[in-house]
Amino acid sequence: MLKAVLFDMDGVIVDTEPLHKKAYFLMFDAFNIDVSNQLYESTTGQSTINVCKKLCEIFDLENSPEELVQCKRDFFKDLFHSDPSLQLIDGVLELIKNYYNNGLTLVLASSASMPTINNVFNRFELNQYFKAKISGADLKASKPHPEIFEKAAELAVFPRENCMVIEDSTNGIKAAKSAGIFCVGYNSFHSKNQDYSLANLVVNDFSLIFYEKINNYLIKK
Repeated sequence: MLKAVLFDMDGVIVDTEPLHKKAYFLMFDAFNIDVSNQLYESTTGQSTINVCKKLCEIFDLENSPEELVQCKRDFFKDLFHSDPSLQLIDGVLELIKNYYNNGLTLVLASSASMPTINNVFNRFELNQYFKAKISGADLKASKPHPEIFEKAAELAVFPRENCMVIEDSTNGIKAAKSAGIFCVGYNSFHSKNQDYSLANLVVNDFSLIFYEKINNYLIKK
């Protein structure tokens, strides 16, 4: 029986990915590094600090990963408050309300920094629906490591077999599977070149996983 849903944020709740991409590429320019789209897309779902550590190794930078992180976050902060395109993903508010009204416990498990998570939740008034929020930036390991979903399940206070993850990235789906949690892959228009093959279920419309439908699916499983 489904008791808790662990939500990713970027690409599932809100489409901040275009803003993150703009901020990352502004940062790449600032540090004079030539990052291909392929390399950038391979980091989807990972925390900023781990992305920057990887870049420092690949490009043999003298700058510290923390310098890159701060630069990227400064660019993102400016874009977050100035770019009018930032909106909730279509149908996700209805999904959140559907789960909440049916008594499910909701936990946010995102690789984004906690300030970014709080900015999104405050802007769209989402705190009222979620029991807890966890940031991968505060953990030792980044997706695809399962740590974030293991801890999210602990915060939900339910066994992992009673939890479900909603993810849109290859790394996030791998993390959910490694944690032993049923995973719905959200094949979003906004998520490019991601692998959903490990997901237990793949959808492109949140109405397909409303409480009544997903619970029946899990019972049949």
